[in-house]
Amino acid sequence: MLPTDLLMHRQNGEEITPKRLKIDKHNLEIATDIITTFQENLGNIQAALDRQLQELEGDSPDYRLKRGLAYLLRSSFCEFEIVSPLEPPMLRERVFALAAQSAPSPQQSHQVLEQLALQLSRELDKEVFPEQIRTGLYADLAENRIMTRFEPPTPEALLHRYNLSQVQGVFYRASHLTLNAHRNVPGEYKLLFRYLKLFQLMAYIEGDADHGFTITVDGPASLFNPSTRYGLAIAKLIPALLHVTKWSLSAILQTRDFYTNNWKTGRFTLNSECGLVSHYPPGKPYDSMLEAAFVERWNATKTEWVLEREVDLIPIPGSVMIPDFRLVHPDGRVFLLEIVGYWRPEYLQKKFSQVRRAQSDNLILAISERLNLEKAGVKMNDVPARIVWFKDKLLPRDVLKVMD
Repeated sequence: MLPTDLLMHRQNGEEITPKRLKIDKHNLEIATDIITTFQENLGNIQAALDRQLQELEGDSPDYRLKRGLAYLLRSSFCEFEIVSPLEPPMLRERVFALAAQSAPSPQQSHQVLEQLALQLSRELDKEVFPEQIRTGLYADLAENRIMTRFEPPTPEALLHRYNLSQVQGVFYRASHLTLNAHRNVPGEYKLLFRYLKLFQLMAYIEGDADHGFTITVDGPASLFNPSTRYGLAIAKLIPALLHVTKWSLSAILQTRDFYTNNWKTGRFTLNSECGLVSHYPPGKPYDSMLEAAFVERWNATKTEWVLEREVDLIPIPGSVMIPDFRLVHPDGRVFLLEIVGYWRPEYLQKKFSQVRRAQSDNLILAISERLNLEKAGVKMNDVPARIVWFKDKLLPRDVLKVMD
């Protein structure tokens, strides 16, 4: 995604329109030039790349467009690494200590590098050259890092990523988002709900699989203070939404007036006919760190119970639940596992209300002990589910115990 200073949006009244590029000859040529510049600098330091990109920008009025394309390439398609015989701070310490033993001079500097190169060659059991020490001294500075990997996208793919990033930037300051997922293939709902869980978005879901769902997402500006981090989480949902066949959304935004610096309200709408292209692979199972760690521990456990990610939607009046996992035993027993991690009080109240309305007799709730349920107004004495408490990590043995 793009940083705020590279976003280009137009506002007409309350309606906000992000800049989107046409996939035409002119823009494809710009994208090709920037991709070629990156390819030519594979193996070079970042400063060399920056100089060529600056020359490419020149004094043209579309410098922000070129800078945005370069930012996407730098952040998503290549890697810069520190290349040095030792960690640069350690290398500097060795060089300076050795150089302090004699008077400074060009000849002495060369001798110091030669002497240290011999020492490091013996210590590291590989040949180290004086020039490697010279370039490695300040290799930890950003401009001296070396591009070690570049996987170039096609010019068309880069332009699509740019258009998507401009739209994603709209949601950085969203205060409220309403998403209507119309009647679709059930698997598309599951994928969408999984992404809601992955990005830890506080969403309230109403509807059913036969008629579609209305999903209300709290935005960063609706919390105690506007949070760009939470806005980024909402923005990350958009590429996942593009895998759903039919949908529409509307968002209320909190933006700063350019002249007065006062907050003002903006509105943005989008639907499945928007023409944006997702770079997320369809159906890829993304897990939170907590869930991923649980899966890893479960796979190391000797048990007949099989842990599955593909779970069924649990219909409840006016809404739906989609648990994190399904546990299946060869004898036919099935349990559904929902992990309740770190959420704010309003969400916890809705979550436990859903659990009560679901009236599912095979539901297991794994609840973090870090949650202050009493403060959130949640009473545990009437929750129709089996409960597993955990601290920092959820252990398979605790889940197995409540099933047995």
